[in-house]
Amino acid sequence: MCRSKGMERAAIKLIAIVQCHLVHQRCPGYICDRAFVNRTGGFAGLDLAGDVRKLSFTCGGCCGRALHRKLALLKRKARDLDGIEPGSILVKLASCITKDNYHGPACPHLDYLKTLVEKAGLAWSCDTHISKRSDKKRAAGVYEAG
Repeated sequence: MCRSKGMERAAIKLIAIVQCHLVHQRCPGYICDRAFVNRTGGFAGLDLAGDVRKLSFTCGGCCGRALHRKLALLKRKARDLDGIEPGSILVKLASCITKDNYHGPACPHLDYLKTLVEKAGLAWSCDTHISKRSDKKRAAGVYEAG
């Protein structure tokens, strides 16, 4: 199960999309970016600042431990260079990590990734693009529900 944590913070000024390192080798993240631009899927209903920024990077590969270092640097640079405080940063765990879909099964390290984000003192939520085709396959039992 993938529930948001830390979303009761200030308006979001920076979204960091974390993609699966293996999936990123073939997926440029265009559909996740499109969901952000159109405020659909995992981006629907978020309290976003008017000048919200977005960036994408990978978990760093299994087991995802590199994510902690990446988030620490992100926090420091966002604050020092642009005045973005950690309470205004949201980490989005991309659907390639959180859901069983055509890329493959959900990440077996999902809970660990969430723990790393929490240790970094950042809010997180799941999902970026939500594929209608994959949702139908989850409903039919072809893909694992999640």
